[in-house]
Amino acid sequence: MTTISLKDVKKSYGNLRVIHGVSVDIHDSEFIVVVGPSGCGKSTLLRMIAGLEDISEGEVCIDGKVVNHLEPMDRNIAMVFQNYALYPHMSVFDNIAYSLKIAKTSKAEIKQRVQETAELLQLGDYLDRKPRQLSGGQRQRVAMGRAIVRRPSVFLFDEPLSNLDAKLRVQMRLEIKRLQRQLGITSVFVTHDQVEAMTLGDKLMVLNDGRVEQFGTPVELYQKPRSIFVAQFIGSPSMNIVPVSEGHRLPNGAVVDHAVPKPQHTGELSLGIRPEHIDIEPASDVRFLIEMAEQLGANTLIHGVLEGSSAPLVVSLPGLHTLESLDASIGLRFQPENCHWFDTATGDRL
Repeated sequence: MTTISLKDVKKSYGNLRVIHGVSVDIHDSEFIVVVGPSGCGKSTLLRMIAGLEDISEGEVCIDGKVVNHLEPMDRNIAMVFQNYALYPHMSVFDNIAYSLKIAKTSKAEIKQRVQETAELLQLGDYLDRKPRQLSGGQRQRVAMGRAIVRRPSVFLFDEPLSNLDAKLRVQMRLEIKRLQRQLGITSVFVTHDQVEAMTLGDKLMVLNDGRVEQFGTPVELYQKPRSIFVAQFIGSPSMNIVPVSEGHRLPNGAVVDHAVPKPQHTGELSLGIRPEHIDIEPASDVRFLIEMAEQLGANTLIHGVLEGSSAPLVVSLPGLHTLESLDASIGLRFQPENCHWFDTATGDRL
């Protein structure tokens, strides 16, 4: 059983604070994905868990033991980086076995553990090859094999799929998830790709400027985002955020559907609605001027603005549509059960 606890962890470089008090508990065998835009502190947080960055304040605990001052090699963690960092002059076998040789493991055990790991990663036929003779996906498997063979308590992944093409990324993230479930090792995975986060994580930690915006399951974050930031970061395409004035009027003057539950709030409001939760309603007062259509195969994304305003909106329609097949102006209905209200000033969910 391996658990990780971050207790009010902070990181500063001189007077610049980049991590602002992160507290979270990661349970045994959980796969946690840390997601957020570039520069939000994801990799810094991961490196603090690994021991590659000093902790300015707070505690990192692994299995209840404070590891702030332990060297990385003493934390029983294994890390997979964005670049494969393989030794080019060594074979696949020697790359995977390197940490075991440094630990003076017996030759017989090294051979057994490397072969077991290679079979797990479907690398059994490539053990004699050099890294330059492998594809990008195979090199990433070797990097993972080098981590797995050590039998660590914790896996840390720092954007390991960023250098792969789109098709291979899908294949590799399924492979990583399968391996993690099979091995049952507590894992923390960093990415800026929210689709990757949604498909991989048991839970997601959304970081924004070094602060945790929300921590929960992918479904929780999708269905009940805690802030406008989370609402627009999780989900593809992102949630529409429409300002609502006094009297619950949209920017074009139309009143929000009476069926939409309205909060009792004196400040400025923003209405959140996902593109897939908007229906075409010819008789609606909410008119939408169409500007562009993106055909994605199973569905089409319609881009435009609310008529009489400059408020942008994206609508997702099932099937294939073209600008020629749609009227220039159409009526829309926001599904009441899927509307979200936010305080415009703070960005918080109401």
